[in-house]
Amino acid sequence: MRNARKASGLLLLATSIVFICCNTPSKGSSQTEEVTAESSGTAMQESATQTKVDGNTITYGQHTYTVSGEFNRPGKIPTAFVTFTNFPADYDEFEAVYNGLLGKSIQGTAAMIPMAIELYARDAEVGERCFNLLCNSSATVSGIIRILKTKLVPSKQAPANDPYIQRYMAAALLKGAKADNAYSPSKPYTVEMAASPNGVHQVMNGEVTYIYIIAQGWDTVQRGVEIFQEEGSTLYKVYNCPSCYTQCKNIKGKWAGLE
Repeated sequence: MRNARKASGLLLLATSIVFICCNTPSKGSSQTEEVTAESSGTAMQESATQTKVDGNTITYGQHTYTVSGEFNRPGKIPTAFVTFTNFPADYDEFEAVYNGLLGKSIQGTAAMIPMAIELYARDAEVGERCFNLLCNSSATVSGIIRILKTKLVPSKQAPANDPYIQRYMAAALLKGAKADNAYSPSKPYTVEMAASPNGVHQVMNGEVTYIYIIAQGWDTVQRGVEIFQEEGSTLYKVYNCPSCYTQCKNIKGKWAGLE
């Protein structure tokens, strides 16, 4: 009888210890969550510190982006421009310049299309995040990514020397770049744009403005872009831009890359 009570007491003690251990917060887990939150906050603070807006120019670190002109007449002659010293180095810079200035204008938003294409070519995961920020819907993003993953990334089915693979596609959208000069754009990099005769159309929850990016990488220099602004929003989004990632002229020479 005494042994039975002793065994019962030991069992109760063991159960209590297990209960306490299982319900004690994990110190390691808590520390991990705190570090993650702290890292995220630090990244946001660093981004804000690096970003400076002065009128129609935004500076991120040593990189500058300037918006100018307006869509005052439709045609092939560019009347709106975005110039920049470098392509964004990563998603943080892309997001900072979009929210800080470029996303607040039609031409600024359109000029970020070649930036997102180039970032996708460098790192597919980063590039897709950029398109998710830049575009108005997941359907728009999936359509772009479906093409870019076959156009920019060599595979066994399409090796690097396959003319279908066009790593220089982003460069083809820049001023001065053409097949004959191995897609070497003018510097600072410039995206030239003009108004489309299609003008502005009202759609559900906002309006779409039709414009052209003027580029010499294709037989037709007008690359149609549709820019959406949701009602009440100060930011613009890319609604559609298929002509910016269709097959351009094949390069003549060796591409030097983009900074």
